[in-house]
Amino acid sequence: MVEIGGKQFHFQGNLTLLDRPKVSIVGTRRPNTYTKTVTLRLATALAKSGKVVVSGGAMGVDALAHRGAGAANTIAVLGSGIDVLYPAINRELLQTIAKEGLLLSQFEPDFRPTKWSFVVRNKSVVALGEYLIITQADRKSGSMRSAEIALKMGKKIYVLPHRMGESEGTNDLVKQGLAEVIWDIDAFCGVKKSDPFIEYLKTSPSYEEALQKWGERIYEAEIDGLIAIENFKIVYKGE
Repeated sequence: MVEIGGKQFHFQGNLTLLDRPKVSIVGTRRPNTYTKTVTLRLATALAKSGKVVVSGGAMGVDALAHRGAGAANTIAVLGSGIDVLYPAINRELLQTIAKEGLLLSQFEPDFRPTKWSFVVRNKSVVALGEYLIITQADRKSGSMRSAEIALKMGKKIYVLPHRMGESEGTNDLVKQGLAEVIWDIDAFCGVKKSDPFIEYLKTSPSYEEALQKWGERIYEAEIDGLIAIENFKIVYKGE
């Protein structure tokens, strides 16, 4: 057992994940193609930026969030006992998280899930994260109840941009000023985008080739001390 926020949890896996910055991601069990793609990208970028992704181990967005982050960078909070891996379709994923990441449950090991246990699970998922991301949700859904929990806890909510008629729950949050939209995943996660010019300089091209390709930018880089010219080749000095 481990105590988190005054509550007792059964666990399997790596407790040191609790010491790292954490972000909660939830959403529909039936995501559209756009949501599937972006949820994976977002969870991957968050993990690369050093965050641990927390979700509820369910089908759909939860599973995508866990997979995107990678088992070693994710915490799954169960609505069942730690020995009852539900849903069965995610059994292999949850077993991997138990070995490489962290499984948590507030229930006895053999407890079978109920409607109220998922509410308890949702509260823990939200509580563990610094903020909540909802990547797709209908009105009157479990994810929207998680949004209510986050607001009561004073946590910020972020959502993906969706078209009208899609993800009406998260669109409502934006209209009401209760959530912010993630417009750029790399900027949101603090991931620096590579500069093609810098990457080119690192290949040590010939000075003549570099001038033909980039023109005056090569002169500017030399003046700024970003590069040096040795034996008619570019030597990158930026790092």
